[in-house]
Amino acid sequence: MELEKFVKDFAAQLDETDPETITAETEYKNLDEWSSLIAFAVIAMVKVEYDKTVTGAEIRHCNTVGDLFNLVAAK
Repeated sequence: MELEKFVKDFAAQLDETDPETITAETEYKNLDEWSSLIAFAVIAMVKVEYDKTVTGAEIRHCNTVGDLFNLVAAK
C-alpha cells in the first residue's frame, strides 16, 4: 500500500476540493465539504480499493489523511 495512491484515492472522494491540494498532512475534517456522507464514501473506498474495513469512530480519531493511511495500513 502506497501513501501517494491512498492520498489520490482519498481526494477522489471529494467533489468540490481540488485534488492537488490534498496531501498526507491535510486535516480532512477542516475541509469545507467534509461531512458524514464523505466519511461513508471514504469507508467504501477503503473497502473496495484495499479490502479493509474502517469504522466511522476510527475515522473520527484520525486527524490527517496520513493518519488515516496509517490506520488502514495497520489493518
